[in-house]
Amino acid sequence: MSAAALRRCWSAALLALCAGSASAGEASGDYYGTLEPFASDAVYFVLTDRYVNGDTGNDQREQGGPDPATRSFDRPLPDAPPGESDNIGYQGGDFKGLLANAGYIRELGFGAVWLTPIVDNPDQAFTGGDTVTWGGAFQDRGKTGYHGYWGVDFYRLDEHLPSPGLDFAGLSAGLRKHGLKTVLDIVANHGSPSFTMPSDQPKFGELYREGVLVADHQNLAPDRLDPAHQPLHRYFHSQADLVQLSNLDDSRPEVLEYFVGAYAQWIEQGADAFRIDTIRHMPHAFWKAFADRIRAKRPGFFMFGEAFDYQARNIAPFTWPENGGVSVLDFPLKQRMGEVFGRQGAGYQRLRERLYLQRGPYANPYELMTFYDNHDMPRLDASDEGFIDAHNWLFTARGIPVLYYGSETGFMRGRAEHAGNRNYYGQARIDAAPGQPIYERLKRIARLRAATPALQRGLQLDIALQGDRAAFYRVYRHGDQAQIALVLLNKGATPADFEVRRYLEAGVWRDALSGQDLAIPAKGALSTSVPAHDVKVFVLDAVPTRKDLRRALDALMRRKLQR
Repeated sequence: MSAAALRRCWSAALLALCAGSASAGEASGDYYGTLEPFASDAVYFVLTDRYVNGDTGNDQREQGGPDPATRSFDRPLPDAPPGESDNIGYQGGDFKGLLANAGYIRELGFGAVWLTPIVDNPDQAFTGGDTVTWGGAFQDRGKTGYHGYWGVDFYRLDEHLPSPGLDFAGLSAGLRKHGLKTVLDIVANHGSPSFTMPSDQPKFGELYREGVLVADHQNLAPDRLDPAHQPLHRYFHSQADLVQLSNLDDSRPEVLEYFVGAYAQWIEQGADAFRIDTIRHMPHAFWKAFADRIRAKRPGFFMFGEAFDYQARNIAPFTWPENGGVSVLDFPLKQRMGEVFGRQGAGYQRLRERLYLQRGPYANPYELMTFYDNHDMPRLDASDEGFIDAHNWLFTARGIPVLYYGSETGFMRGRAEHAGNRNYYGQARIDAAPGQPIYERLKRIARLRAATPALQRGLQLDIALQGDRAAFYRVYRHGDQAQIALVLLNKGATPADFEVRRYLEAGVWRDALSGQDLAIPAKGALSTSVPAHDVKVFVLDAVPTRKDLRRALDALMRRKLQR
């Protein structure tokens, strides 16, 4: 059964009707959190323009002209505090710089790269809206489309990204040679900033299809648009949504056709999955139609959306099959991760209720994209040890890990957008990363997840989440694979002793990080000490046989998808 078909089957009311259902799994002794193929791959998220400038020939440094209000390259904020920096112009990162470091990303333990939108953006800095200030939000005056989210032609590649002989198809093929999938960031809710300019600027508020103009906001406020009588307005809602961005009309069939055509093209050129920007700003009906059309072309195609909300009940409906079966970034868990691994130092118990391992609102919590920060919020404010602890959790607990570029060295920790969150990283920092403590410990745990099926897709059975200590199993049995992993986490400043008896199978367990074997007799215990800010993972390649363990796993299989 394909991943898409499996997701459709995973509605609680239909479990008994599906060949891969939990009830069928129980009968055969199968245990898994997810069978989604993409769950194997932790994701490294790159804001492409801010990663590495591999080709100065595509910098477009003269774009926007000499006018300080519209030039597009290198626009530092003038009100930055002494010793600080933030830039709202282009910085030169491109496909060549990303591909040159594909080996670095793969070696670090990742299986996929998520890159920001690649479509054509305006060529000038925006002159409308509110002036960007240090640490400000929802301000766009003086800002450029370096981030890619201001699309004007979703069928064409932005000229800042490719190099001769290296287009998007070449990038995705090159990443694949390094064992990396390509996750493409897509937008359908909005285009570029479209009104409040002192005078209309080229491309802003305009929408093209392969160079042909199909819509134009004409620098008019949304309530002045006339879609009934002006053909160039028909793609837009007549109500504002996000700042001055055009608000594309999801109810129009031509809007759906436009985006299905655009993004199907990028799939053909190598996109392996989509991250959907601002998914909650468009109705479920649009995403159901979009997902169905995309998966008709590419069955099982994996997608996850950004619904910036810390309430699980608000973001979970996107994951339901009747709404398109699109996974989401796990914002509710992210909120708690900030508490637990940041300066606040809260206990592991704060994470428990946000896991939703039983009777949660999600179609499948194991397919959520787990993270602790990104480009739209302050980076994690933590010590080196806090980052290490966060990564030890992120790469062993349920979900598919996502890491924002630079987090492997604690880059710009605690900084928000317009205060350094999106600063240029550069080749020198990448070259200097090996040997740094956060990098080395991340590499260790990320590579372990990449080699351990139970950590990628196994059921999570908690033993204890309290204070500085966490202990849980990840159990996977499907087909001819069977594996049990016991995860022990210590985020305290001193070593922590663990003695685990509950659900513990007899057998020869392997310390997955040291390679040492540990024989556990029937009714025995596993006793060990976990150093400060560290993790131990013990693995048993065997089918679960203990009756109490199987009962607990059976209950998880029954309940994980009930909503």
